[in-house]
Amino acid sequence: MEMNHAFIGRFLKNAWNKEPVITVSCGLGLLACILPAVSPLTKYTGMMNKAIPFNYPVPVRDDGNMPDVPAHPCDPQGRSLEWLKNL
Repeated sequence: MEMNHAFIGRFLKNAWNKEPVITVSCGLGLLACILPAVSPLTKYTGMMNKAIPFNYPVPVRDDGNMPDVPAHPCDPQGRSLEWLKNL
């Protein structure tokens, strides 16, 4: 394992000495690929996407025989968004 670290260090030093602009651009490209996976915003975006419905409800005339339809479109239903207020 020690030999791999030394090889990587020598490679980076040599690349920096020969082509610093290309080395920086490759480093930034690698960082751009890795950063979204480790960002805390990814977690909260996923939580919000799960909480917000994909299909918005269509108003339905309630005849009193539909227990799963809210009486008013503004009635709360589904998951609570309290965690979003506590950020």
